[in-house]
Amino acid sequence: MFKFLELERHGAVGVIALNRPEARNALGMGITIELRRALREAAADTTMRALILTGRGGAFSAGADVKEWAGKAAGDNPWPDMNWVEESLKLVQQVHEMPKPTIAMVDGAAVGAGLDMALACDFRYASEKSKFICSYTNVGFNPDCGGTWLLPRVIGLEAAKLFAFTGELWTAPVALEKRLVSHVSPNDRLWEDTLAFAQKLASGPTVAIAQTKKLLNTAHKRSLSDQQLEEVAAGKICGQTKDHAEGLAAANERRAPRFVGA
Repeated sequence: MFKFLELERHGAVGVIALNRPEARNALGMGITIELRRALREAAADTTMRALILTGRGGAFSAGADVKEWAGKAAGDNPWPDMNWVEESLKLVQQVHEMPKPTIAMVDGAAVGAGLDMALACDFRYASEKSKFICSYTNVGFNPDCGGTWLLPRVIGLEAAKLFAFTGELWTAPVALEKRLVSHVSPNDRLWEDTLAFAQKLASGPTVAIAQTKKLLNTAHKRSLSDQQLEEVAAGKICGQTKDHAEGLAAANERRAPRFVGA
């Protein structure tokens, strides 16, 4: 079904794993197209209530596959294949707009466009050996997969400038201190901790989480009054769900709710 990916299900949690270890899961055209297809399938699957995005072979992703750019330079400008650029931009947008909670499980390096893909997830769980590099300026280039939009929203503008201008490597402890990642696990517990968190999210009110995610992701576009109108519209959607009825019943009966994701 997929040449460069592995797809798994753990109950209501889906896992998309980049599986191109010989290239440290670099984002060439083939894997990028497959990722976009896998993300579309995940978004459409109503039984999948949370998604983990990760990489096999000791790396999350080394970023753009620069080896594929060889021979594609136009004049003196070593610009990558514009078809890949368009696909990679759409890929990061798909991750960011996924209508269910997403967790980047980073075991190893997240570099360049690979870092941008992790930033597009709602949360980032890292192992102690993880490392993060906004590597663009190291090759005299600018971030170009949405990192300049995502990074300051995750860690703040000044920290984003420091990280992007210097191209320095952040280890997992530094990334946690800077709030680039949500959690750092011992190397042998990363999968267990990430899956447990994903299962917690997957057991929640799926529609309410999706609407809340959409509201938070787009709030910067609106005034307070306009955002309140969007909240009312989202509330009309949530108010029709089984999970809202269950939540109210559970509150009245003073018990934990049992959400079904609908």
